[in-house]
Amino acid sequence: MSQIVSEAVERYLASLNQLADPVLRAIEQEGLNGHLPIVDAEVGALLRVLATAVAARRILEIGTAIGYSGIWLAGALPPDGMLLTLEIDPTRTKTARENFARAGLSERVNVVIGDAKRLVAKVAGPFDVIFQDGDKQQYTPMLERLIGLLRPGGLLITDNVLWSGDVVPGLASRAQLDAPDARAIADYNQQLNRHPQLMTVVVPLRDGVAISIKQPHHELTK
Repeated sequence: MSQIVSEAVERYLASLNQLADPVLRAIEQEGLNGHLPIVDAEVGALLRVLATAVAARRILEIGTAIGYSGIWLAGALPPDGMLLTLEIDPTRTKTARENFARAGLSERVNVVIGDAKRLVAKVAGPFDVIFQDGDKQQYTPMLERLIGLLRPGGLLITDNVLWSGDVVPGLASRAQLDAPDARAIADYNQQLNRHPQLMTVVVPLRDGVAISIKQPHHELTK
């Protein structure tokens, strides 16, 4: 059972989700069977709704894995839109490309292999949506660069910000997951919520999703 949302509530939310198609369901099951780090369908649906809400045409994803979250995101793009997704593992990259093809989205997706921290230094913005789901200890070091790549009014969406409750003082009796990662996420949460260019809310869905909007007026006053 999740420490964040009760199992019964999660089952109820899953029963309401009508956005997943057969391809997404199959890829999700393959990811679960392989114990791979993918979002669940409710977070996937949130990604698609948010990308649709801002009429996203360019999306950047940090951490492709097998392409599951990327399919949710790319499904919100118009035919001429583009998802740029970064993954360090060549094996996962190969699987992701196959999965994007299965979903009929290959022409809207560019999968790049390499270290995200180095790659984002070379990427050209602006992006309408950025989804951060990569190395947790790189969340804070990459934050300023990602904000710089985001258009005013764009969304920075970050997964795993509650880290099974390990970032919440007094909630967990002992660290259940990697302590350095928990400390890194706790620091990131502080930076994210205090950043003068961002307006942030955390949704306690699954492992916690932070939604940050880059405030337009900061661009106007420079």
